[in-house]
Amino acid sequence: MSDGSRILPVILCGGSGTRLWPASRESMPKQFTPLVDPNSSTFQATARRVVDATVFARPTVIASSEARFIVAEQLAQAKVAADILLEPDRRDSAAAVAVAALHAARQGPETVVLILAADHVIEDSAAFTEAARQAAVGARLGQIMTLGITPVRPATDYGYIHKGAPVPGAPGVHRVERFVEKPDAEGAARLIEEGALWNSGYFLFRADVMIGELEAYAPDILEAARDALEAAKTDLDFVRLDAAAFSRAPKTSVDYAVMERTSRAGVLAVSFGWSDVGTWDAVWQVLDCDAQGNAVRGRVELVETTGSLVHSEGEGLTTVVGLDDVIVVSTPDAVLVASKARSGKVKDLVGVLREKGHPEADAHRRMYRPWGWYQRIDIGERFQVKRIMVTPGGRLSLQKHFHRAEHWVVVKGTAEVTLNDQIILVHENEAVYLPIGSMHRLTNPGKIPLELIEVQVGSYTGEDDIIRVEDVYGR
Repeated sequence: MSDGSRILPVILCGGSGTRLWPASRESMPKQFTPLVDPNSSTFQATARRVVDATVFARPTVIASSEARFIVAEQLAQAKVAADILLEPDRRDSAAAVAVAALHAARQGPETVVLILAADHVIEDSAAFTEAARQAAVGARLGQIMTLGITPVRPATDYGYIHKGAPVPGAPGVHRVERFVEKPDAEGAARLIEEGALWNSGYFLFRADVMIGELEAYAPDILEAARDALEAAKTDLDFVRLDAAAFSRAPKTSVDYAVMERTSRAGVLAVSFGWSDVGTWDAVWQVLDCDAQGNAVRGRVELVETTGSLVHSEGEGLTTVVGLDDVIVVSTPDAVLVASKARSGKVKDLVGVLREKGHPEADAHRRMYRPWGWYQRIDIGERFQVKRIMVTPGGRLSLQKHFHRAEHWVVVKGTAEVTLNDQIILVHENEAVYLPIGSMHRLTNPGKIPLELIEVQVGSYTGEDDIIRVEDVYGR
């Protein structure tokens, strides 16, 4: 295909995945977590799915500002080059789709856009590519296309689509007769008997068509998105949408804003394996199971247990005896035990944890930063111990603290430490002391990851006791 006829993939990375707590949290949502493939996140799998240059143009990623460095790092690991647009806050999918359409229109008003969620699992990438190619035919004819998945069970956690008359000139494409909200079990079975399809949430449309429909049905969202994109600023390799303008967009989904109101909705029925892995039960359904129907991850041992998912992170051993159809998720700082049938209630649990002020509701013990990560080892009344990893070339901000001193002990690699007016090289098994109030910075000048142990001592060791004087990451 020529550049003008290639499909522009836009990957939406919003959402916190609270139903997959404790593996998924605000600090590292499910789309960036290796829940299904131990070596890759669903975001990375999504990015790799649209690299066929004969079909797809260079992808665009729309993500939150907080996730920008996770997105950049995972794209680099996946060896996928992409444009990255940053949302200042979450306004749901309608605003993101509006930005995507306006962004695509700059390349040409008839550019065909493919909206993808970053957290879906698709078993056959070749079939997906062919479906996108086929649906793009309908999009070029002016339809706002969605992919309708042929149901394999009466799911109550998906919306459904009734297809109507065929669209002339687009083989396999039908008009959408109506969308159906998530049904109960009886309603889902009836919908399947009627030939309804699961609503996958994938959309293909010409940029000018979506802009026209937004103008007709959600002009306030379109205006906010246009102003946010026109006033956007470039920051490193990111494009930051203007916060004041973007915040004016009402929070609503593209389904409510456009798809359920437009007369241009079209659907292509597809039958490849698909899941939005929205709950732990959904994760269990896409994993390989043993003869007893159990799916396991990590260090796990089971006795007289069937039909269950046991997910163990870190070095700890997780064991289950005599339980059926359960979810057990063990992380270094939290454990979840739930019935598989009620795993969707985990979102309610996270709400309770937030109300009671449990930090584990949103923060992992290991916190990722643009330069690497840190992980708390121990904490007490006047101290905290962390393990820190700095990637090659990574550099922390030039900073100081008012309430704590720090000791750094290098255990791997070489650290370049700025201490007031000094620059000190600290090698393995060497240490440096940073007094309260001293100006300091840590850099990894080497070719291998730098690891060190940080011991903080003082009256307060919170993360907000950081005065950044200079930061190459613009924080």
